[in-house]
Amino acid sequence: MKLSIVIVNYNVEHFLDQCLQSVYKALAVGPHQAEVFVVDNNSVDGSIQMVKEKFPKTILIENKENLGFSKANNQAVKIAQGEYILLLNPDTVVQEDTFTKVISFMDSHPDAGGLGVKMIDGKGKFLPESKRGLPTPWVAFYKIFGFSKIFPRSKKFGRYHLGYLSKDENHEVDVLSGAFMLMRKSALDKVGLLDETYFMYGEDIDLSYRIIKGGYKNYYFSDTTIIHYKGESTKKSSVNYVFVFYKAMVIFAKKHFSKQNAGMFSFLIHLAIYLRAGLAVTARIIKKLTLPLLDGAAMFGLLFLIKNYWEANHKYVDGGSYPPEFLQLAVPGYILTWLISIAVSGGYEKPYKIMRVIRGMFVGTVFILVIYALLPETYRFSRAIILVGAAISTLAVLALRLMAHVYFYKKLSFDPVATKRIIIAGDKEECVRVEGLIRTTQQQPNIIGYVFPDADYTHPKYLGYAAQLQEVVKIYQITEIIFCAKNIPADRIMQTMSGTSAEIEYKIAPPESEFIIGSNSINTRGELYVVDLNSINKANNKRRKRGLDMVVSLFFFSFLLIFIWLPKNKRGFFTNIFSVFFGKKTWVSYSKPNNNLPPLKSGVLTPSDGIKGITSDDLTKEKLDVLYAKDYRVKLDLNILWKSLGKLGN
Repeated sequence: MKLSIVIVNYNVEHFLDQCLQSVYKALAVGPHQAEVFVVDNNSVDGSIQMVKEKFPKTILIENKENLGFSKANNQAVKIAQGEYILLLNPDTVVQEDTFTKVISFMDSHPDAGGLGVKMIDGKGKFLPESKRGLPTPWVAFYKIFGFSKIFPRSKKFGRYHLGYLSKDENHEVDVLSGAFMLMRKSALDKVGLLDETYFMYGEDIDLSYRIIKGGYKNYYFSDTTIIHYKGESTKKSSVNYVFVFYKAMVIFAKKHFSKQNAGMFSFLIHLAIYLRAGLAVTARIIKKLTLPLLDGAAMFGLLFLIKNYWEANHKYVDGGSYPPEFLQLAVPGYILTWLISIAVSGGYEKPYKIMRVIRGMFVGTVFILVIYALLPETYRFSRAIILVGAAISTLAVLALRLMAHVYFYKKLSFDPVATKRIIIAGDKEECVRVEGLIRTTQQQPNIIGYVFPDADYTHPKYLGYAAQLQEVVKIYQITEIIFCAKNIPADRIMQTMSGTSAEIEYKIAPPESEFIIGSNSINTRGELYVVDLNSINKANNKRRKRGLDMVVSLFFFSFLLIFIWLPKNKRGFFTNIFSVFFGKKTWVSYSKPNNNLPPLKSGVLTPSDGIKGITSDDLTKEKLDVLYAKDYRVKLDLNILWKSLGKLGN
């Protein structure tokens, strides 16, 4: 046995599927005998069943708990038969000749104990962790305090990512990346397996260092490239990442450095933890609140001017003014309601969409007017100021978005549906299949046309052939390319990704699979086109559903004297209003718990309540639950609520 491939999986079914597709495609090209292990750390997303059904040759190890990266890899390495052991992340795609090339290099370099390859992320950007230096105290110091980022090509300051070494040449390096870590089995027998003290992060650095201490060399191999979707897009600004990663560095220092150096390293690491954690929290708060605070300030200024104008010219022509409570309570209340409504509508999400802001301001204004009508006469200051203020504030908020777009983010959209211009690259059959898949997950996908392997001027959607792909992108102003992996070799895909604009999004459609992967991060499920369960799992739909629950609960409470007579269980209805408002329940949820669907809180109503005659057919109810999860829209909840007013006390 020449090669043993070990993949540790935890709830990334679609990435694992694509990874295994590329692995077996590469093994079919190479002449070497190989075995593939998948060690599953108690996934609940269908990964195990997928491997059994689609890749029966795979040696599957099913853990009943999440053992972490090191322990799971060691489980497979201990029984592996290969001369070389490859630790491979599930969020990777290898080229067809990757295994042939790396094995050939290792065979011709008997001093090589380990090897890593060039990695790019999901947008074709080179990942600097493809080659790394040993994190000695000084190297760590330069990394922690930003010197390595300021001087990336310096031999003194840039040693963490070895920025002074060309990414297009082979080099000896200190540290290999755990995403693709090829090692000689005899070297592992000598230096030992992964240190199971590390749960996540740091274990690849530790093993790389032990390989060097064992008399071997580690190499960065640039003659093949893999896609690593997670890469630099890991949330490295998050507090959790800062604590987990840097504490792993402390474990490494205590294990391998002298007491004096380890103490210095530990001090620097703990200093970095609190510094970076504080900066991360502060930056996140500032980033989240900057635009809402600007919106609020603009609204307050405008309402103040409108109030003064209305006082002088309409309300108090003969003298007088609004009471202090108007500016102290009413105006802040209006502004807070508008800001919350914009946020619930998605108005603070990038790319900024004009319709989200308009919708948020409209809903907020309606809510304010409803509450206004219920207030005592003393607190009804002016309906006109509310309406005029809403209109002018909407224009001001939109103006701020335009300024943000022009000067900062350049992520603004006037189109509420189709903002991407998509082309599909593959043969005719695959292009048609993939377009059909996209249309099941999006209402109006903006698919410009197809790029075939060869010219076909007769096809109505033909834009060009493979060699003309970059020209097609420029001419038709394409923003997203979907590659059909069945027809387009992985090396061609990666060459295109590395050679086109950084603004282009890339996705890959594995053959015979009902999903398309194109996320720049393994954690960004919203970038997946999945046939089932993609809709209700999106962050904006979760937010809209929660916002709808709160608005409907307030509406029912405001007009309780009218709606209390409709449900049969009146006490249950009253209790449900508060349970939904405070997030313990939702107005509409599944008929019964289902582990295969995205989780929802228990519901007052179910999708089947919106259809007359559905009372006892469990199979029909289950299908309606799936459709609800797949095609969720706010209007679905509203429709179910309208048709089920008598069941609101359930």
